[in-house]
Amino acid sequence: MPTWLGAAILGIVQGLTEFLPISSTAHLLIGERLLGFDDPGSVFTEMIQLGSIFAIVWLYRRKVMEVVRGISTRPEARRFALMLIVAVAPALVAGALASDYVESVLHKSVVTMGVAFIAGGIVMLAVERAAMRPHTRSVDDTTTGQAFGIGLFQVLALVPGVSRSGATIVGGRLAGLDRATAAEFSFFLAMPTLAATFAHSLLELRSQITADRSLELVIGFVMAFLASLVVVKPFLAVVRRMGFAPFAWYRILTGIVLLLAVSTGWLR
Repeated sequence: MPTWLGAAILGIVQGLTEFLPISSTAHLLIGERLLGFDDPGSVFTEMIQLGSIFAIVWLYRRKVMEVVRGISTRPEARRFALMLIVAVAPALVAGALASDYVESVLHKSVVTMGVAFIAGGIVMLAVERAAMRPHTRSVDDTTTGQAFGIGLFQVLALVPGVSRSGATIVGGRLAGLDRATAAEFSFFLAMPTLAATFAHSLLELRSQITADRSLELVIGFVMAFLASLVVVKPFLAVVRRMGFAPFAWYRILTGIVLLLAVSTGWLR
């Protein structure tokens, strides 16, 4: 398969899975294995996340501009920014401490991904069936305490297969956010989280971004951007109508398939 085609397919996978609670990182790592796509240093995996960042900023550009323009004059804008800072801090600290282990060990373990898929799906089903009464129905009404709690859950997403959006959505539901608000909070939290991840990766991996890989990265970025634009609104519609159970069952079935694939030697 031509490398540009593999980059396009993986870019679409990144865009479709980044904001769903099903782990984009695990899907990319497994997709690379299946396609035979060579990604030394996880350069491609880390860098094409920028496409998803641009997509979510574009989709929520009105809110983003409202906060940016009002940061110096409007208390509610400063509160919103502080809320995101508080929420992203735990993952930044944990990522700085554990990134080498995560990339060198966990990213290579399909068993870890399979177990994480299943465990995450079970937790998601349990939270859905707990029938908790939400008391926060707007992202703007989220408290800094709730934001910090959600941020702690985001740390779990360092494990491939857990899912950043899945962890933050579960954290949001347990913190008292309704389904749609938990999903939207996850979208907003993705902006600083993915931006920080991208910046860190750019600094660490810049020597590996060679001219011959530039085309792959551009194609992956564009496809991730377009796929992310397409998936967000339908995802919210499904969440409002059906909840997160469909994604939980997908996670469980995918995890079982991965563990079977490893046990039969089909994936390593």
